[in-house]
Amino acid sequence: MKLLYSEIIRVEETIPMALRVVSSSPAIHSLQRRAASILPSTVTLPNTNSSRLSSSSAISSIDTTKSVTLRSKKSRRNGVVMCSASSVLPKALLFDCDGVLVDTEKDGHRISFNDTFAEKELGVTWDVDLYGELLKIGGGKERMTAYFNKVGWPENAPKTEEERKEFIAGLHKRKTELFMALIEKKLLPLRPGVEKLIDQALGNGVKVAVCSTSNEKAVSAIVSCLLGPERAEQIQIYAGDVVPRKKPDPAIYLLAAKTLGVDPSCCVVVEDSGIGLAAAKAAGMKCIVTKSGYTADENFSNADAVFDCIGDPPEERFDLAFCGSLLEKQYAS
Repeated sequence: MKLLYSEIIRVEETIPMALRVVSSSPAIHSLQRRAASILPSTVTLPNTNSSRLSSSSAISSIDTTKSVTLRSKKSRRNGVVMCSASSVLPKALLFDCDGVLVDTEKDGHRISFNDTFAEKELGVTWDVDLYGELLKIGGGKERMTAYFNKVGWPENAPKTEEERKEFIAGLHKRKTELFMALIEKKLLPLRPGVEKLIDQALGNGVKVAVCSTSNEKAVSAIVSCLLGPERAEQIQIYAGDVVPRKKPDPAIYLLAAKTLGVDPSCCVVVEDSGIGLAAAKAAGMKCIVTKSGYTADENFSNADAVFDCIGDPPEERFDLAFCGSLLEKQYAS
C-alpha cells in the first residue's frame, strides 16, 4: 500500500504538463479505482506533524484534465481571505507586465528610450546588449539615473540633483508616450497563453492583477488595448510609483495582496526576471517564471516552476489548475 501511494505522488510530481491531459483515459480511471479500493481514508504525509491528505484528494490530484473545477474552501481572518489545505485554485493570480504579458523590452521600451534620447539630442543610444544589463535595475527613471550617474550626464542636462530628478521625469514621460503609441498600434502582440490563463482565472472567480515597475499609463495601455476593455475592467493594476521601493523589493506584491484582500500565501505570481522572482518570493508567494528574450539565461533556481511561455493548446505549458497545484504542495511538504 505504501508503495502504491508513493508511486501516485511520484507520478503527479514528475509527469509533464503536456501529458496530464490524458488522465481521462480508461487506464488512468482504472488506476484511480484500484487506488481507492486499498488506500486508507487518510494518509499521514512524511516529515509533518499535522498535514493529512484524504485518499480521495490523492486520487483526484492525478486527475488533471484541462477543465478547471473550483473546489476551494474559503476562510477569513480580519476580512482577509485565507488559504487552506483543501484549496485547489489560488485566490489571486498576479502578473508582471513587460516580458510576461508582452515581450516589450527589446523592441518596445528600448526603442522608445532611444527615440526620446534622440528627440532631446542627448547623444545617447542603448543597444540591445547594454539594455539587457540595464534591465537589472527596476524602473525606467531609476534605470536612466543609474546609467547617467555611471557614464556621465549629458551636457544639456541640469546640474543640481533636484533639477535632474525633474529632467529624468520629463524624459520618462515622453518615453511612455512613445511606447503607448506602439501599443495602441498593436505592433507588439500578447505572449502565447496569456489570454487563456487570465480567462480561466476570471471565469473561476480568481482575482487578477498586474504588478509592474513600468509607468501605470503604459501598463494600462497594454491591458486595455491588448486584452480588451471587458477583461481590463476586472484586472487591477499596480504599477510605477505606487510603491516607494521597486522590485526586487516585495512592496508591490504585498500591496496587491493587501488591496485585494487575500493572504500572500494564496497568491501565484507569473514573472519573467530574476528581480521579479526575488520580489515575489520575498512577499511569500508562489512564483512561476516564463522566460523572455532578455531573461532566458538568468538563474531561476528558487522559482516554483519555469517555462518558456504559458502557451496555448496544443502547445500549452501550464494552466490555472497547475497554479493551484503549487499551493497544495506547500501544505504537503
